[in-house]
Amino acid sequence: MNMYTFRDTLHTKNFDKIFVGFDKFAEKLASVHEQAAAIEMKYPPYNLKKIDENKYTIEIAVAGFAKQDLDIEIVEDKLIIKGNTRLGESAEKDSAGEWTWPQILHQGLAMRPFTRTFNLADNVEIRGATLLNGILKIALEAIIPAHKKPKKVDIQDEETTPSAPSTAEYLAERREK
Repeated sequence: MNMYTFRDTLHTKNFDKIFVGFDKFAEKLASVHEQAAAIEMKYPPYNLKKIDENKYTIEIAVAGFAKQDLDIEIVEDKLIIKGNTRLGESAEKDSAGEWTWPQILHQGLAMRPFTRTFNLADNVEIRGATLLNGILKIALEAIIPAHKKPKKVDIQDEETTPSAPSTAEYLAERREK
């Protein structure tokens, strides 16, 4: 996949002519930018499931986020999911019965703010959202208008439909035109 990168914006050919000795810095800066962009695209992880012909579910892993930390909205044809945790650990009693705040020794849960955007077709609507065990599930349904749904057309005998021209009459009219 050929993507436009930060490295492309540096114009490294001309960069060396103006900034002597900064080439390593420029490479490091480009590398950090590409790593950050890659992480941003992967967080938070999600699944997109097709339930049946017109129903879909988006599942997003949001461990550490409470219901009030999440926001789901539709703007034009985009589904936008935002998460922003309210940081702050609650105090706990230590072995001496004193209130203290825990010291985090390792933070493996990212719980960083995020925005995930999905493009929706014009006929897709949200049917609901649930949060259970750190998974946000958003139910979507593609609404098909009645005039676009498949329909059966009955075939009748020519004798029973006097208003319709016979095949021979139809072909004769076409030849005359």
